[in-house]
Amino acid sequence: MNKPESLSAEEQQIVAIRTDKYFSKTREIVEKFGDKTVTYGVFLRRGVICAVNPAIEVLRQHYPAQAGGTSVPLKITRLYEEGAFVPDQKPLFTYTGSFAALAELETLVLQRTGVACVCAYNVYKMAMNLKNVAFIDMHARHSPGDDLSTLVAYGASVGSRMAKLNGAIGFIGSSQDLTAHFYGQERGIGTMPHGLIGYAGSTLHAAQMFVETHSQDNLTVLVDYYGREFSDSLEVCRWWYEDFLPRDRDAKRQLAIRMDTHGDRFAEGLSYDRSVEIVADWLHVPNEYEAVRYVMGEEAFDADSLNITKDRVRRVLFGTGVSVASVIHLRQTLDEAGFDACRVVGSSGFNLFKCKMFANARAPVDTVGTGSFIPENFSDTFATADIFMFDGRFDVKLGREKLFQGLKP
Repeated sequence: MNKPESLSAEEQQIVAIRTDKYFSKTREIVEKFGDKTVTYGVFLRRGVICAVNPAIEVLRQHYPAQAGGTSVPLKITRLYEEGAFVPDQKPLFTYTGSFAALAELETLVLQRTGVACVCAYNVYKMAMNLKNVAFIDMHARHSPGDDLSTLVAYGASVGSRMAKLNGAIGFIGSSQDLTAHFYGQERGIGTMPHGLIGYAGSTLHAAQMFVETHSQDNLTVLVDYYGREFSDSLEVCRWWYEDFLPRDRDAKRQLAIRMDTHGDRFAEGLSYDRSVEIVADWLHVPNEYEAVRYVMGEEAFDADSLNITKDRVRRVLFGTGVSVASVIHLRQTLDEAGFDACRVVGSSGFNLFKCKMFANARAPVDTVGTGSFIPENFSDTFATADIFMFDGRFDVKLGREKLFQGLKP
C-alpha cells in the first residue's frame, strides 16, 4: 500500500477525536517550535505473550510518508516475535519517527496492545493445561463491540497457535463469523442457545428441529434447560444413535452434549456429597480431603494454610454448575448406556483456574466453549509507552532508565 505524503484532514480528524487531548496539544506545540525525531518503547507491567500486530498496524496506517514536513521515515523494531513470551516490564517493540506525527497515535497504539497480549497468554495457558481438549472461542457476548472482539480473538489465536506448536489441540474456531478467520475458519461454530430449547418445548425436540433445518451440521445439544442433564442426554442419544443415524446416508455427523448448568444449582440428581463420591472414585482416593490434595498438588495444598485456594478447588470439583463431578457423571452415564461415541462439551466459567483444575482432575471433557480468557482484572491489560530517545539522544523520565537502557532505534 502506497502511503500518502501527508494525511488528509479527514484522516487527521479520525485520530484527533480518539486520542487523549494532551497529545493533540503536544502535536500543536511541536509543530510550532520545531519537530524532533523520537523513539518510543511499549511495555506492560505483567508477563504476556506478544500479540502486537494490531498496534503496529495502527502506526503503519496513520503515519504519513512525509512526516513533520520532512522525510522522517517510520521505523518499527520488534523486540519479541509474535507469540513469544514477554516478561513483565520488558518493552515489546519500539518505534521511531516524527514527534509531531506520532504524538497523537500513542493512545491508539496502547488501546491495541494490552488486551490482545493478555488474551494470548491466558489462552496459551488454558490450552496447554487441557492439551487434548478442543476449545471454541465464545467471548463475543462479553465484548462491548467489534473493536474489543477482534482484539480478543486475535490475541486468542496467537496464544492458541503457540499451544498447538507445543502439542495442544488449542482453539478450533469462534462462535461468530466476524472472528472465525483468526482460527482458519470461514464461519463461526455453534448450534443452539437455551432459548431454542424453550421454544421447542423439549431438549429432544430442539435437537430434531436443528437437524431438520441444518442437515449437514454436527449437532451439539444443550441439556441443562429443564434441569434434566443426564436424562435428556440419554433421550437425545437414543434418538440419534438408534433412530436417526441408521437412516442417515452419510452417517458422518457427530453428536455432542453440552453441559452449561447454572452456577446456582447442582446438575440433575447431584449434591455436594454425591459429587465428592464421584470425584473420589474417579481419582481413586478415599475422601474429599485427598481429592483436593490430588488436584492441587502436595506443595500447593500444604502452603494454603488459610484454605483460600482449597475452597476454590472444592467449588470446581464438587460444587454447583458445571463441576468436574458433573462432567465425570455425564461421561460415565453415556458410556454405561453404550453411547461412548458421544462427545462432551463443557461451558460456563472456564477460566485459566478452572481449566487447570479440570486438567489436574483428568476430567473427561472433549471440548470447552469459553470466553473467560478475557482478563478478569482489566488493569492487567494497561500498556504504557515512553519516549526514550530525542534526536538520537537517550532521555527518559526518571525511574524508567533500566527499561530502555541499551535499546537502539
